[in-house]
Amino acid sequence: MPDTTNLAALLQRVPLFSELSDAEIAQVMRFTREKRLDKGELLFQRGDPAHGFYFVVSGQIKLAISSPQGNEKIVEVIHPEQTFGEAIMFMDRSYPVFAEALVATHLLHIAQNVVSELIDQDPTFARKLLAGMAIRLHGMIRDVETYSLRSSTQRVIGFLLQQVPEQPGPTPQQIELPTSKQVMASRLNLTPETLSRIFHELSEAGLIQVQGKQITLLDPKRLAAHQS
Repeated sequence: MPDTTNLAALLQRVPLFSELSDAEIAQVMRFTREKRLDKGELLFQRGDPAHGFYFVVSGQIKLAISSPQGNEKIVEVIHPEQTFGEAIMFMDRSYPVFAEALVATHLLHIAQNVVSELIDQDPTFARKLLAGMAIRLHGMIRDVETYSLRSSTQRVIGFLLQQVPEQPGPTPQQIELPTSKQVMASRLNLTPETLSRIFHELSEAGLIQVQGKQITLLDPKRLAAHQS
């Protein structure tokens, strides 16, 4: 028997549901199920039908496509407190990507029918849903622009600087890569070998120091200037 108190608390962390009443949260709970995946376990395959959307409580999910030759391109990495699948559930189409857990992951699946009920009940909810999907679309367009118009080195530097919470300054900043280097390379549309070469070049230039997933930006401001 699921812990309903805990499930209600988890649902209130979903950005889309943050302003729902207790009665509405109870309504959503009836159409929500929890799912836990081990590292490397598939959530769904490309071509599977979509019947709702997901919220990542903890862990990481990669959304990716693979070619007949076995090459893989990661479209997006979903982190805790993020959702995915909202748009496709309304299109009556199958998933265009596959989803796999990068680490042990805890998810919520919220069924489409309860989302449709909330849209009918509250136009404000519908606007919030549309706003969330628009933000994701804008982010994906920005990614395509980045991968198309920036050099390999610029992509890597931009990704590293995104991990720094404040404006780049001269003070060294230590960051931890949110994913493996292989996942990072695929996300940036690079080969692992190219990523390793860029890390080596930036290290030789005295801009970064690499130790596994721990990277020290020795002079973030100079690193940002190196990007232009």
